Amino acid sequence: MSPNDFRTGGLRVGVYVDVANLAMNGGFGMQYDVLRAFACRNGQEPMRLNAYVSFDAERARSDTDYRLGQNRFHSRLRDFGFKVIVKEVRWFTDDTGSRFGKSNADLDLAVDALLQSERLDRVLLATGDGDFVRLVNAMQNRGCRVEVVAFDNVAADLRREADLFLSGYLIPDLLPANRTGSSGKRWGEIGSVVRGVCYAYDTERGYGFVRYIADIEADLSRTDSRDPGSSYAVAFVHGTEIPESVDRNTLTNRNLVFEFQLAEGAEAGKTKAVAVRCIQART
Repeated sequence: MSPNDFRTGGLRVGVYVDVANLAMNGGFGMQYDVLRAFACRNGQEPMRLNAYVSFDAERARSDTDYRLGQNRFHSRLRDFGFKVIVKEVRWFTDDTGSRFGKSNADLDLAVDALLQSERLDRVLLATGDGDFVRLVNAMQNRGCRVEVVAFDNVAADLRREADLFLSGYLIPDLLPANRTGSSGKRWGEIGSVVRGVCYAYDTERGYGFVRYIADIEADLSRTDSRDPGSSYAVAFVHGTEIPESVDRNTLTNRNLVFEFQLAEGAEAGKTKAVAVRCIQART
């Protein structure tokens, strides 16, 4: 009997989160319930949800706020259905007498994902660490589709080897926008703050269009917003709304993520982007 004989419905999904890597590279404050919903979009079944965290037991003994904060965070992850794999910080002393801590959950994540991928159809790795490229290849060779979500400092070869790489900034509500003016507005509604990329810009006329994800349940591969099955929507953007520090000749670079507020466009049913700011996804 093959692993596929155990199927119970839709695609079987596994999610593996390198918590420390994300938190240090733009993803602090990420909403784990949203990540789960994205990974299991289209009604797919979550078989494994693993979050790998670092914990400084020495600090916890003397820092009550740290201990309670970490415990609350771990409990919240469990509430969302994640198994929390704790890797304790180990302290060392170098030749100069200085102490330093190390905690690396990479091996735990890689071993778990590789072993468990035998019964998975799709794996989402939430990390930007290039050390996982070989893991991606190994799971693909087992027949898994491997998707990668990360924010800043994402290894170029990890982006390239993934079946789908998507900046975490672009996933609706995955990272809340810390801006005024969008209170009570859902992502994609007029007045809400969303994030997207500029896919077309006319330097002579001084305007272009930004594309953002409007519906994760639709097809992410259909980037043409005119396609009824597309996940994407577009908004007009005038050059005066874009920060002067952004080179207009590089606006269509996919590594440039823009956060902007949606407003009514000049034509009925159309939208425009205002109060645009750039998030440079560092690579």
